[in-house]
Amino acid sequence: MAAEPIHAPFTWRVRVYWEDTDAGGVVYHAAYLRFLERARSEWLRAAGIDQSRLASEQRLLFAVTEADLRFLAPARLDDELQVSCVVERVGGASLRFSQDAVRLADNRHVLSARVRAACLAAGTFRPRPVPSHLLALAEPSR
Repeated sequence: MAAEPIHAPFTWRVRVYWEDTDAGGVVYHAAYLRFLERARSEWLRAAGIDQSRLASEQRLLFAVTEADLRFLAPARLDDELQVSCVVERVGGASLRFSQDAVRLADNRHVLSARVRAACLAAGTFRPRPVPSHLLALAEPSR
């Protein structure tokens, strides 16, 4: 399974729906984790990596082990956000991402995040080295 490197920050657009908001129509803090996950998943997909095949054929999973989120401005119902995904650091068995969310209507930065995803063996959930075919893809973009 060959990976196609993505050298620029990857971005994914997300629309804010009712299900993402609290009673005041503001994005509920936990919804941002879903937005960040979608951007990381689409980053892999854009590089030609199918996570279902990784799990079934290579017995490999990724699981978030750390998330540090900074809420900078509220996003609201119907906002369109652009969520970025950049590999900041490659560890032996993990990837650390820098991710941001920007409201497209006014280019306002609403969220800044650092997320670490561990590479795990699917059957045991024990750490395993990031496979070499993903290392080129995960080359930190600096």
